[in-house]
Amino acid sequence: MSSEKPTILVTGGAGYIGSHACLALKQAGYGVVVLDNLVYGHRDLVENVLQVELIVGDTNDRPLLDDLFATHKIAAVMHFSAYAYVGESVTDPDKYYRNNVVGTLTLLEAMLAASIKQFVFSSTCATYGVPHTVPIPEDHSQNPINPYGFTKLAVERILMDFDAAYGLKSVVFRYFNAAGADPNGLLGEAHDPETHLIPLVLMAGLGKLESVSIFGTDYPTPDGTCIRDYIHVSDLADAHILGMEYLLQGGDTAVFNLGNGSGFSVKQVIETAQKVTGREIKVVESERRAGDPPMLVGSSDKARKILGWKPQYADIQDIISHAWQWHQRRHK
Repeated sequence: MSSEKPTILVTGGAGYIGSHACLALKQAGYGVVVLDNLVYGHRDLVENVLQVELIVGDTNDRPLLDDLFATHKIAAVMHFSAYAYVGESVTDPDKYYRNNVVGTLTLLEAMLAASIKQFVFSSTCATYGVPHTVPIPEDHSQNPINPYGFTKLAVERILMDFDAAYGLKSVVFRYFNAAGADPNGLLGEAHDPETHLIPLVLMAGLGKLESVSIFGTDYPTPDGTCIRDYIHVSDLADAHILGMEYLLQGGDTAVFNLGNGSGFSVKQVIETAQKVTGREIKVVESERRAGDPPMLVGSSDKARKILGWKPQYADIQDIISHAWQWHQRRHK
């Protein structure tokens, strides 16, 4: 019997978290095929850095999916291909429901037709809405406050029903704030438009942005700014491999939070970035944004206990240092 590791399909593998998962899979000896429509993904990362097969296409394209599963021996699917701009989901919900829900449903149908029944899903802490307990456990009530969060919750429900009806097993990961970059500088975060705090702060440090905004300084937190649970993207990628291996070894459908279990405030992030970069970062204090909870921190005890997952880069200084290394190289 061959000891070669199987091939995994990674949808959205040309994006930020997906590309880091591909790198971790490759380093662990798995075969990798990427499906990405390149709306937000980066072809060069897949073809030049990761050097794995890229199929340009959409999860809504059932004939393409059927062909892909017929021509590749795929053992499991890691699904990252979702639109993830909260504000845009409010102004253009159709785009979000079509891609994030209908696209996922089409993918699951094609998987079942090809007898592939292991699925790792990239969900979000946005399914919880405004938390009433911190740190947030997996059994916390789910009340999303925007269409993006609803699309992820809808897929979570679909996965529970598909397990009961068709035996499709899934691991759902609810992320907190993905951040950082590959410690070796191979991959990093490059969104367009960029909305995440750490890259925005570093872009200001590079002089690419004039300043960085703090939305609200009167929250009930120690320094008045929002607190978020930042999780290193390489730690996220490692969790996906553990989740996939858990399924391939016969594990049952399960949901896991992925966070550090400790939060950092907006001001702490900016202060740490100034320390890491050695540069002054201009800050503009603005009004609160609607729908921003004061504090979002998750409990990852379940992932640690069941999957044996342990974040390697829990320190905010490490997270920002790796991101800074990437941004300096990217914006020479």
